[in-house]
Amino acid sequence: MNETVVVLGGGVIGLSCAFELRQRGYRVKLLEKERCGGQASGAAAGMLAPYSENGESPDAFFRFCRESLQIFPEWQRTVRYVSGLPFEYTESGSLYAVYHEADRLALETRLGWQRRNGSSGRIVEGEELFRLEPRLSRNVRAALYTPEESHVYAPHYVRSLERACRLIGVDIQDRLEEAAVVRWEREIAVEARDGRAFGGDRLLVCTGAWAQELADALGIPIPIQPIRGQICAYEAEDRPVRHMVFNSQGYLVGKGNGTLVCGASEDVAGFDTSVTERGIERLRAWNKRLFPFLEGRTPFHRWAGLRPATQDGLPLIGPHGRVVFAAGHYRNGILLSPATAKLAADWIENGEAPADYEAFLPSRFEGERSLSAR
Repeated sequence: MNETVVVLGGGVIGLSCAFELRQRGYRVKLLEKERCGGQASGAAAGMLAPYSENGESPDAFFRFCRESLQIFPEWQRTVRYVSGLPFEYTESGSLYAVYHEADRLALETRLGWQRRNGSSGRIVEGEELFRLEPRLSRNVRAALYTPEESHVYAPHYVRSLERACRLIGVDIQDRLEEAAVVRWEREIAVEARDGRAFGGDRLLVCTGAWAQELADALGIPIPIQPIRGQICAYEAEDRPVRHMVFNSQGYLVGKGNGTLVCGASEDVAGFDTSVTERGIERLRAWNKRLFPFLEGRTPFHRWAGLRPATQDGLPLIGPHGRVVFAAGHYRNGILLSPATAKLAADWIENGEAPADYEAFLPSRFEGERSLSAR
């Protein structure tokens, strides 16, 4: 394979796409304005939970998330093997907890369509529920237990991806400060602030919330905005929470490094990643109701990341001439990293993808004009 693909963005999506493309034989140049994994990817809680985070229906986006969950075990084994760097991957299962009988009925509806779409979940309550999660509040009426769901420790996962990319020959150039697209219709040319130029045959845009900055240069609407997600963590060396535990307010997940992560409080704050007292207190207000042992405890760590959200909530994955987009994954960048890498590489390699993915095409935001791959 003689083609060169320039990948813009060194987060989990950019690194995953670069890894997949290089394995398929492409020459790959990955350009990152700061450091790899330094934005939303490194700040993520790392949950692989498409059933818990989708309570509506099995639409195209849910099916894409489910596909990525199914291929994640083999994907993470490959990344571990190539990089030589281990990272936490825990098949913990999840519980979606509710407090009232009316909410339990809603769980039954959710369970119905999820069982038809690959879940082996079931509703648990009473002694079984508290055997699964002993320190859960006794005010919890029931929970939807989904054994298939899992989580990773995101900072180490991203670090392993970066190492794997470097070891198989991806040319990573980071801390560029700026990466401006100066040509893209017949050839790809990107310039850094220091004057260095990077060329290639195809451009893959994986810059998350910053993808909107390319709208004028590429002549296409890119309606992605940053949503600030604030997270906190407690010291919890005795692993008091065994599963990923969700409710309507957020989630708690215990990590192998002895921390209990609670998220996420969301607001629109532009590109501001500062942590607010109001945002963290919102988390503390509900998590102590779910797990009473957290009453009076103070998080030892607080942080925020920017989640790239599109106008309709679906990612942008697909072609625009010699450009392919893979951006706008909102809360699901870690989960969707392997499936997005394969889909974006398919677009570059074959110029097409299965019809089920048409919902993600960038062309949906610019009328009826076709953006088929050239």
